[in-house]
Amino acid sequence: MKMNVIAGQLKRAVSLGTKFPLGKQLSTYRPKVPVRPKKEVLTAMSSKRSSHGYYRDVESRPRILITGSLGQLGPGLARIFREKYGRDNVIMSDINKASESVLESGPFLFADVLDMRSLREICVNYEIDWLVHLSALLSAVGEANVPLAMQVNIEGLHNVLEVARMYKLKLFIPSTIGAFGPDSPRNPTPDMTIQRPRTIYGVSKVHAELMGEYYQHKFGIDFRCLRYPGVISTDQPGGGTTDYALKIFHDALTTKVHMCFLKPDTRLPMMYIDDLLTATCEFMQVPESRLSMRTYNIGAVDFTPDELAHEIRKFVPELEVVYKPDHRQAIADSWPQKFDYSNAVKDWGYRPLYNLPTLCEVMFQSLMPKYKNRKDQILEEVKE
Repeated sequence: MKMNVIAGQLKRAVSLGTKFPLGKQLSTYRPKVPVRPKKEVLTAMSSKRSSHGYYRDVESRPRILITGSLGQLGPGLARIFREKYGRDNVIMSDINKASESVLESGPFLFADVLDMRSLREICVNYEIDWLVHLSALLSAVGEANVPLAMQVNIEGLHNVLEVARMYKLKLFIPSTIGAFGPDSPRNPTPDMTIQRPRTIYGVSKVHAELMGEYYQHKFGIDFRCLRYPGVISTDQPGGGTTDYALKIFHDALTTKVHMCFLKPDTRLPMMYIDDLLTATCEFMQVPESRLSMRTYNIGAVDFTPDELAHEIRKFVPELEVVYKPDHRQAIADSWPQKFDYSNAVKDWGYRPLYNLPTLCEVMFQSLMPKYKNRKDQILEEVKE
């Protein structure tokens, strides 16, 4: 029996390539078993403030989740919040794949506002304090797909409100000039007036305003809302009724011909994106005691397509505008021509910086280098 054990040891030792020390009896030799390195145990602590030195003071260092953050406003708003509160304290999310630049700028997650369980998991795992809800289908896109607009703009809103209630989050939801309708006073349009919008986008935004204020009164959540006018930025149009005011800049630097889907005298309130982002960030920091209401108008300028084209021709004299009004004209005709934002000025010191001339100047300063680089690249490709 003993010989069988020794034979077994020898066979195993040979198979392992073991060398026996001189003078060592085989029956007493025990080969050393290599010690495996311990695997690092991954835990959920990586999402906690305490493991990254985050402050516990929510107001001075909040953890912020932005839904629908790959749209026109999300990246810029995330950048401003990160500059103030720290890169890892602001989490961008969307259902679409993020670009390399977005992924490099800070945390990004997949988040579907129609999936409440997913939203709850994110808010718990990442200890969210503020929820900025940007997910929505815009006016023209919503009219083309009303069932989807109802899902995203209304069902998604209900999920966000419930999550904010469960975890006592400060909640920001933007509204729009589209929240007003043809029965509203149009010039100027005050904060408190009849609304009665005629688009699913507008109806869903009035619903968001009222539901947010209800949750504030009923459950005490810190709900805040700003009604945005048309937003001017260097981004490509995203399906809104004010998008002509973006596309005309791109057309001026490329084809020099712009096909406008609104009449030349259609007046709408607008603002440059930097004014809007700054106002949103400042509004979120205002103490509740200074807010006389929960939903405010903000704005900066108002102009018509003809007035905008006139200003653009100071930079591109040969710009031609062809007016071909389509279904978006009826939407624009039901919206405010000018916003009264005096309450925002009085309550929390709102002050826009850009007027029409400075707006056009900064747009061309931003866009001209991009199109010049693109033109140079095309010329190089042609030469090759």
